[in-house]
Amino acid sequence: MKRVKVGNTVLQKRDKEVKGSQVTIGDEIFYKIGNSDMMRPFFMSIVSDSNHWMFLSSNGGLTAGRKNSEYALFPYYTDDKITESYDITGSKTVLRIEDGDREWLWEPFSRRYDGVYHIERNLYKNTFGNKVIFEEINEDLGLEFRYQWNSSNLYGFVRKSVLRNTGTKDLKISLLDGLQNILPYGVNADLQNMRSNLVDAYKRSELIPEAGIGIFALSAIIVDKAEPSEALKANIAWSLGIPKSSFLVSSLQLEAFRKGIDPKQETDVKAEKGAYFVHCRTALKAETEMEWQIVANVNQTASDIAAIKKKLEDPEALKAELSSDIASGTKRLKILAGAADGFQCTQDTLRSSRHYANVLYNIMRGGIFDRDYLVEKNDFLKYLRTASTPVHNQFQAALSGLPDVFDVDTLRKLAREHGDLDFQRLCLEYLPLKFSRRHGDPSRPWNRFSINTQSEVDGSKILDYEGNWRDIFQNWEALAHSFPEFIDGMIHKFLNASTFDGYNPYRVTKSGFDWEVIEPDDPWSYIGYWGDHQIIYLLKFLEFIEDYYPSRLGKYWDSPVFVYANVPYKIKSYYDIIDNPKDTIVFDHQLHQSIDKRREEMGADGTLLTGQQGQIVHVNLLEKLLVTILAKCSNFIPEAGIWLNTQRPEWNDANNALVGNGVSMVTLYYLRRFLVKFREIIGVVETEDVEVSEELTIFLHRVVDTLNKHESVLKRNFSDVERMQVMDGLGVAGSDYREQIYNSGYSGKKKKLSKKELLEFTDTVLAFLDHSISANKRKDDLYHSYNLVSIEPGKGASVDYLSVMLEGQVAVLSAGYLKS
Repeated sequence: MKRVKVGNTVLQKRDKEVKGSQVTIGDEIFYKIGNSDMMRPFFMSIVSDSNHWMFLSSNGGLTAGRKNSEYALFPYYTDDKITESYDITGSKTVLRIEDGDREWLWEPFSRRYDGVYHIERNLYKNTFGNKVIFEEINEDLGLEFRYQWNSSNLYGFVRKSVLRNTGTKDLKISLLDGLQNILPYGVNADLQNMRSNLVDAYKRSELIPEAGIGIFALSAIIVDKAEPSEALKANIAWSLGIPKSSFLVSSLQLEAFRKGIDPKQETDVKAEKGAYFVHCRTALKAETEMEWQIVANVNQTASDIAAIKKKLEDPEALKAELSSDIASGTKRLKILAGAADGFQCTQDTLRSSRHYANVLYNIMRGGIFDRDYLVEKNDFLKYLRTASTPVHNQFQAALSGLPDVFDVDTLRKLAREHGDLDFQRLCLEYLPLKFSRRHGDPSRPWNRFSINTQSEVDGSKILDYEGNWRDIFQNWEALAHSFPEFIDGMIHKFLNASTFDGYNPYRVTKSGFDWEVIEPDDPWSYIGYWGDHQIIYLLKFLEFIEDYYPSRLGKYWDSPVFVYANVPYKIKSYYDIIDNPKDTIVFDHQLHQSIDKRREEMGADGTLLTGQQGQIVHVNLLEKLLVTILAKCSNFIPEAGIWLNTQRPEWNDANNALVGNGVSMVTLYYLRRFLVKFREIIGVVETEDVEVSEELTIFLHRVVDTLNKHESVLKRNFSDVERMQVMDGLGVAGSDYREQIYNSGYSGKKKKLSKKELLEFTDTVLAFLDHSISANKRKDDLYHSYNLVSIEPGKGASVDYLSVMLEGQVAVLSAGYLKS
């Protein structure tokens, strides 16, 4: 095979094997990917116990910041751009090595010189998930270079670098090392993505020469108004460990340095991308190493910078403080994961590490309880004030006598002692969670995130959680096993943030919930309800609480401490859905504005559904469960499944294309399991007759009547006409129920439902579900998970059975869905 040459250099061929292994570095275990550059670049994240966020490509490209994307240190781009920009954003090291009368140029991790040297590139990530190491070994030069990303709550992001001479000769080295494309303070993600050229024009990068501090700011905050807007904060960078160094605050001199020209120190650079480089000339003896650190932080004031400058006067003390803070961060991170049972000891250390990672990322979404079962009065009062100003004002005096810290049982007792339903509800719903953060992964740029761990004003602790509906409740499902006494609060939060028509809004937060809003100028703006969350996730909570506390649900069965979310979506009428099953929800702009106004006036409770007299609608647990079940029943198609017609995919996002024509057997399996649990609960509650809203009882009776009319068909298969008749009966019953509430609201009238009626309803629906399950059994004894339907009004609904992704794997899980 011919060897390729560039000039007089023969390019080296690299075909090394990628290997994974566990190694110990210092006193920590890392997972090592040897020859990581032989893989396609992949994406990863580095976490912290605080509000840091960092997303990296395995080639070194990255974005990072604190709290959210508005406080970015490096541009918050999508992962493809992050991977592509590795050479101009983040870490950059350029070395000129003198060996006698020759000088070599080496740029670790750069693709500029692929094949020039015999090299090995390795990647390490520690078990705790808060450190990553990039390593390059240059066999020709006898040098090893590695850098490690760490986080410090006090000082920001810490990049530790080590250069080691593994050869037998002493070397003279000219080192240029640092960070590129550092953003100034005041540049949000949208501004950077849409107007980055304008942002560059406003940039000003300055150096405090005597301290080596780089200051990255805007000459003025970028606004399109004829008014002054001074930039009073900055992002900064500084270094430790390199004496007699000079500094650069841009990348303008890199190319000259590569050609042998030593850089001149920069103190003030305008209208260029910011960077922070340290330059020095040093001798590195054989078998020795040099180590240094570069630290960068965001959102710094003039006094913050002055404090760092003062501390840099004693670099050894600052280095010790920095190391201690990094170690403390790791310790706190371990405590957070340990509280959710993240540590297990097995002979399979990789499996134990994977369990820890799963738990860590679980609590990063759903949160972790701050002090086990303890409640801090100040946080509860703050929550109460945000949730409902009237309730807060009414009970503030009564709560003032509580101790500063009390347990959750005290809070529940307090709720029982007062007859106010809204106060009871808010006490039961309160969850003192922290560490929850939304999706921040740039592979999903539509997922906004905010890591609210501490106040920017005084640094005090913040308890908060927020996330997409599925992320929150899916992760609480696991968290409940570590904190079973909070399962009541999880169920109340779930049910109180769901709607009267049986669905859930988009996001859940400590202060309430929100929904997607139609934005006419944004083609990505879209609305819709998920078709399965209510059944699947709620079922897991009900099963859990029944296993741990068998009689607990009975306390809420006929207690009106639940409410409905008032979301400005209106599901179209049944026949409109038949006409176009892919366009089924209308966004009510007027209602949206009305809800927002109420929320401003009274707090998060302004987003709750009100009745005809303007009062918050209060319902019991039975009614909330019936709404969930009946919403699915109204979309039931015999022998096919639950119709996906609310403009959003099933629990697996790959089924977007099925929405409108898709019918889910997966949700039907879960509905069956839900009904079996519902029947068990009915059997153990002591109350014989329970009052529910009159409108809902009418809905239930019409569903039962429709199914009873076609009970004889269960002995055979449905014809298309018969299938359509059932669809019409169920669909119109659900549609009429919705239209009544949309147009007039709940009347406030109640009707009693007996245990006998509830059991008959349950058994009737179960018979039809079992019939459909039997019809979906395949020749290989597995089950269809999704079907396609063709609906022709007046002619019937026909079913096309199809196999979709991981059909067998989904079907294997059917044993769980069919549990009885």
